Amino acid sequence: MPSFLLSSTLVPLLLGTVAVHPAWSATSGGGSGAASDGADTGVSVRVARLYEDSATVTRQYDTGRQEAQKQRAIAGRDDQLLTREHGLISALHQDLGRMARAQYRQSGGLPYSAQTLLPDSAKELIASQSTFARLDLAVANAVIRSRLAEAGLAAERAQASARWRALQKRNGELVARKQALEAKLEQARWALQSQANASAASGTCRAAVRLDLPGRRAGHPWIAPVEAYRLSAGFGSGGDHWSHGHTGQDFAVPIGTPVRAVGSGQVVRVKCGGAFGMEVVIRHPGGYCTQYAHLAAVTVGPGDRVTTGQLIAQSGTTGNSTGPHLHFEVRSTPEWGSGIDPVPWLAAHGVRLSVPR
Repeated sequence: MPSFLLSSTLVPLLLGTVAVHPAWSATSGGGSGAASDGADTGVSVRVARLYEDSATVTRQYDTGRQEAQKQRAIAGRDDQLLTREHGLISALHQDLGRMARAQYRQSGGLPYSAQTLLPDSAKELIASQSTFARLDLAVANAVIRSRLAEAGLAAERAQASARWRALQKRNGELVARKQALEAKLEQARWALQSQANASAASGTCRAAVRLDLPGRRAGHPWIAPVEAYRLSAGFGSGGDHWSHGHTGQDFAVPIGTPVRAVGSGQVVRVKCGGAFGMEVVIRHPGGYCTQYAHLAAVTVGPGDRVTTGQLIAQSGTTGNSTGPHLHFEVRSTPEWGSGIDPVPWLAAHGVRLSVPR
C-alpha cells in the first residue's frame, strides 16, 4: 500500500509501566506463534519514550515561542506609546514656552511687583497673572504625569525585552535538544523497523509489547487511527502495488507513530507476513471491522477487548509498502475483499479526516 516518506511528526505519549503480553497465536488467515525477547521489547519502548520526550520538548518550545512573541509585542507596543509620550511632553513644553512669552508680553516686560503698583492696571494684572498661574500649574502637572507614564513604559519595555531575550535563549536550547532527540528517535525507528521486517519475512509475530498506557482521551466514541498525519493513497485508487484498486486509506506517518483503535471492540487477528506485513484487525459493535496494516509493532493480542483511543500498535512499513505509513481499512467482515471506503464511513461516525485541498 504505497505512501511517501514523511518527516518526523511529534505525538505526545504518556508512558506507564511496561510488561510483555503472553505469547499468542494468530487466528485464521495465517500467521504463527509469537516470539519475543527483551531486545525486541526494549526497542518499542525506546521509540515510545523518545516520542514522549520529543513531544514534551515540542510543547515547551511552542509555549515559549508564543510567550516570546507576546513579550516582543508588548515591547513594540511600549515603543509606540513612548514615542507618543515624547511627542506629548514636547508639545506641553512648547505650550509652557508660549504661555511664558505671552505672560511677558502681557506684563510689558516689567516686574510683576512693579506693575501691581499701577492702580489703573492692577485688577487686570491680578486677573491675568492668576489665569496664567492656573494654566502654568495645569501644564506642569500634565508634564509630570506624562513623565511618570514615560518612566513606567520604559520600565515595562525593559522587562519585556529582557523576558523576550531569555525566552529566545531558552527556545534555542530547546531546539538543540529537540534535534538531538529526533536524531535518536530516527535511529530507534529504523531499529524497530528492522525487527519488524525480520518478523514479517519469517511470518512470525513478536509478542505484543504491553506499554500499559492510558488510552487517548476521546470525547467521541470514534476517532482517527493516528494523529498529525497526511493522507496519501485513498480507497479505490490505482497503482502498481495492488491489482484491483486500493482497498483502504493510507495515513503517511513516521515509523513508530502510535496507532489507536478508532472505536471500541475486540481484536480478532494479529498477523505478520504477506502484502499487509504486520497487521491488526478489530471487530466493532454492529459487525464492521477495522484493519491496521504495515505496522512495526503491536501492543495487543487476539481476543483482547479495546476501547476507543487505546494504543494498539506502532506504525511502520512492513509488507507491500513503499514508505512509512498506516494502511487503514473498514470491512464488513474480518477478511480482505469486504472493504468499504473508510473516509465516508468515519465521517458517518463523526470523524472528519484532514483531507488536503
